[in-house]
Amino acid sequence: MTEGVGPGGGEPPEDLTATEAGMWQAFRNGSVYDLSSGDTVVDDPHGGHPWGPERTVRARVVCWLLLDGPPALAGRVSSLKLVGVRISGPLDLAGGTVVPYVELRGCRFERDVLLPEARFTTVRMVDCSIPRLEAARLHTEGDLHLPRCRFLGGIRLTDARIGTDLLLNQAIVHRDRSGRSIAADGMNVGQDLQAEMLESHGELSLRSATIGVSLSLRGARLGDPHSRLALNAPQLTVERSLYLTPAGVGAQARSGMTPVRGTRIQRFECEGGVRLDDGRFGDAVDFEGARFTFTDEQELSLRRVQTPELRFLGERPARGRVVLSGAKVVNLMDRADSWPGPGRLHMGGFTYENLVPRGPFPLALRLRWVDAASAEYNPEPYERLAAVLREGGEDEDAREVLLAKQRRRRESLPFAAKLWGYAQDWTVAYGYRPGRAAVWMAVLWAAGSLAFARADHPPLKSGEHPAWNPALFALDLLLPVIDLGQVGFWQLRGGWQWLSAAFILLGWILATTVAAGATRTLRRT
Repeated sequence: MTEGVGPGGGEPPEDLTATEAGMWQAFRNGSVYDLSSGDTVVDDPHGGHPWGPERTVRARVVCWLLLDGPPALAGRVSSLKLVGVRISGPLDLAGGTVVPYVELRGCRFERDVLLPEARFTTVRMVDCSIPRLEAARLHTEGDLHLPRCRFLGGIRLTDARIGTDLLLNQAIVHRDRSGRSIAADGMNVGQDLQAEMLESHGELSLRSATIGVSLSLRGARLGDPHSRLALNAPQLTVERSLYLTPAGVGAQARSGMTPVRGTRIQRFECEGGVRLDDGRFGDAVDFEGARFTFTDEQELSLRRVQTPELRFLGERPARGRVVLSGAKVVNLMDRADSWPGPGRLHMGGFTYENLVPRGPFPLALRLRWVDAASAEYNPEPYERLAAVLREGGEDEDAREVLLAKQRRRRESLPFAAKLWGYAQDWTVAYGYRPGRAAVWMAVLWAAGSLAFARADHPPLKSGEHPAWNPALFALDLLLPVIDLGQVGFWQLRGGWQWLSAAFILLGWILATTVAAGATRTLRRT
């Protein structure tokens, strides 16, 4: 390789400072340019200790190296690898194409980093202090790594295209002037987006974003006290799983893994609303151990979400709502103490095929879960639960759910209909306990037989009557359709007339409720 002189040649330009000349040489050599002092307090890029000219390079010199830098030394690959460097002025690479590899560690930027519509191979900025990252429509062939960085004015990655992974682990991002910490609407990440133990002080916006593998917010802390949403991600597409779960802290912790037993953990916490409406998730949405802090107006919104598995295993939010209207799930994994109470759970149109409870979740609590789904009567949650239980072979529990549905419906009926509902409930439990009708019939028959046996009733016409049989007479009164040849041949006076009328009325009630129950049974089958 032939080396020239001056810009783009073998010697650094004359207007470079000594510090910049050293960076120029390290760039050509592809080596790390480390200006750290070895003192952790002094070298902290987020601390207040001043860094002087001996650690400062101009941003425009960095831009020159990346966009039109000198050729690499023979047998080397040029790259920008800086450690502990202060970069003065705005780093403006807007619209540029950067070929060299870029890695900055523990650096301090005095002004914003501007990368809109720029193209990179791979960019790694680790533990850097950056006022703001402006990178709308950024395109990288490889990774964009921003772990442990701090951004005082937010990040903008709207419509960015990240070829492989986007890493934001342990980053701290404050809100911009519009109230957003990270604006990444329409972003496309080829593989994983890892934002584990991220601190977001503003709205994290991922509207219509696409993640090629998984999105991990394990151990993240999202907070936005100034607006309604802390996580705003409608129409988010994740090919594998979304994790809002704990992260391991310490030497035993491994990124992207569920913490092993004994590892100190940091749970996912969110102060502010969460919107995941119309999201598509290829494997699962996991809320295990998640803690949500809502106001009364905020909610965890999962409207029309589609995923094979929803792991609703977080802490019960003390306030706010959980909305699952129109969501479609194959496996619903949940705990009894994860769901909010009455009036704060909405499940209209929510469909699931299998229930996989974690821990005890008896039918009584499951019925409370369904009752909490709507302030007014809605048959749909009951019918969905009954269908799932029946598919799982739990027919008796399915009948209990449908009985609970009828009792909840009765509360919304007018007074006369309520009375008829109580009659159906007491007699045959709306047809879901048909054996109860036989018990009532047997009790009434025995009582009637004993009562009518206490007195002789004269015949209406002498010689044209059967033999008096109080048991057959009582049964003939109770059966409204079948004629046993006893009623109509005997004179009943006073109270006996009223007693026979009562038996006829009770017989008709039993027959009607049995018929109504049989109709419901036929409809179910």
